[in-house]
Amino acid sequence: MTRAARKHKTTGKRKARNKATRSTHRDRRLMRKAPKPRRGGRAVDKALEQAPHGSLPRFVTPCLATLVEKAPEGKRWEHELKFDGYRIQARLDHGKVRLLTRKGLDWTTRFPSVAHDVARLHARTALIDGEVVVEDSKGISRFSLLQQDLSSGRHGRMALYVFDLMHLDGADLKRLPLSARKAALARLIRRGHGRHLRLSRSLRRPGPALLQQACKMGLEGIMSKLADAPYRSGRGRDWVKAKCSDRQELVVAGFAPSSADAHAVGALVLAFYERGKLNYAGRVGTGFTHETARALYRSLKARERKRAPFKPLPKEEKGRRKPVWIEPNMVVEIDFRGWTHGGRVRQASFKGVRHDKAAKDVVREVKH
Repeated sequence: MTRAARKHKTTGKRKARNKATRSTHRDRRLMRKAPKPRRGGRAVDKALEQAPHGSLPRFVTPCLATLVEKAPEGKRWEHELKFDGYRIQARLDHGKVRLLTRKGLDWTTRFPSVAHDVARLHARTALIDGEVVVEDSKGISRFSLLQQDLSSGRHGRMALYVFDLMHLDGADLKRLPLSARKAALARLIRRGHGRHLRLSRSLRRPGPALLQQACKMGLEGIMSKLADAPYRSGRGRDWVKAKCSDRQELVVAGFAPSSADAHAVGALVLAFYERGKLNYAGRVGTGFTHETARALYRSLKARERKRAPFKPLPKEEKGRRKPVWIEPNMVVEIDFRGWTHGGRVRQASFKGVRHDKAAKDVVREVKH
């Protein structure tokens, strides 16, 4: 290896270490870390012994969080940072790794660096819940950066933040309390992993104060979870999420071409489902790069349909230039500043296309 090559390799390793250090400093600025399990791990071993035995599941329907107005407080709750990426279930079966989306789609080939580090874990079988992200220079996860890396085939910045463990070496952990599952997960990660696999630590601070600090730092929000609850599939109140801004997935029902480029998108017509019916949610016309606007145009043009998917046509669309209507099967993530009384998004900004969620599952999120 030449001197220049050695220097380049050393520089790359140093940058990776610095990136991991930034993420750690971000957590420390928020608050004190949760105590780590003792190296002897007697409490972890006892919990694993109490877990029922079972074969490694092919897939477990994820536990989903309910959106709340205020973050909860009290000793029963553990809090974590909310990530801005793709929810992924990592399945390890005697060295073979599969990375599954929240709908069970196999995305292993999209995240090869993550799969490589999962394969290095000191376990025969495991099923891990987490989220794949790409972080910016401040250590904050950004969905747009993840999409950029996926489009360009880059994998070096991707990391899977893990926050739950449903199975380990023949033990079904779903019935154990979250605190025991997190302790077992922390020990598993500490025993051997690379820079693409990181533990989402529980943070000890009252939920409202933590949310306020997270918002000041430009984070998406926080997750709060009942420490004594088992792992329950589906949406419930064991896990709740509090956000710094209104942000959710919406369905694309049509688009308006750009006035500057006839082969690019200028705005998207948005919608959501309610009791199986598609409801108009307004438009989004910001947040696109020129490259993204052109890519969206190509994808949406192939879904064109003659008539609007709404009956009757929303009054807001009657006074505008007629959009190109499409089959409502594309899901996008939108950041916005609340809803109008008529159910339209305010000051919406496009964040990216969501390939991991079906359009029929997109509903308006209501804060509880």
